[in-house]
Amino acid sequence: MANSNYPGSGTVGPTCAEIIVVRHGETVWNVDGRIQGHIDVELNDVGREQAAVVADRISREFKVSAVYSSDLKRASETAEKIAASCGIAEVIKDPDLRERHLGDLQGLVLREAAKVSDAAYRAFKSHRTNQNIPGGGESLDKLYQRCTSSLERIAAKHTGERVVVVTHGGVIRELYQRACPNGKSGGRVLNTSINIFQISDGDRWTIKTWGDVSHLNETGYLKSGFGGDKTSG
Repeated sequence: MANSNYPGSGTVGPTCAEIIVVRHGETVWNVDGRIQGHIDVELNDVGREQAAVVADRISREFKVSAVYSSDLKRASETAEKIAASCGIAEVIKDPDLRERHLGDLQGLVLREAAKVSDAAYRAFKSHRTNQNIPGGGESLDKLYQRCTSSLERIAAKHTGERVVVVTHGGVIRELYQRACPNGKSGGRVLNTSINIFQISDGDRWTIKTWGDVSHLNETGYLKSGFGGDKTSG
């Protein structure tokens, strides 16, 4: 896996789909440390600038065939910027690319969550991957199943092509686990980071690039935001 710049326009093998997975730009709730989950929060001004920067980079370095996105606004707005820069007419929205539903924690500031909803917070912090979160929240197993299945469906439609998928920090961490099941955690997933997955033979996953935010180095927006780690949401 590489964290540096990479030659962007190389061809994709005929039996492989290359998927550029991008986390959405920053939101006000990211800045506040507030848990979003399925709540539909828009990008803030910094997030819109981040989206413009990553869109410009992708359009310059890659030839992409399609752009997919979670249907939540913070992802779809980021995806629209990328699609416009790449000359793609439509963003294909997939609810299976949504962030994890975090039940009773949604809308709470993380540092206050244990006091407000202790049961949901304990479920959230549990190491059990089959642990649901009170209030309709998902287990990590359910999140893993829906988002990895979504990426495999996309790969099957785009064998021999390169596409962009815009999604969320919790989702990207589960995609990492699918590609590197025996590896350490991929660590924090920053806003508008580029993470390139290759899927071949239907279910063979590899990671070509992980956590690349070099496009943000000159913007001053790199260290802002919240989430993308085990507290993502």
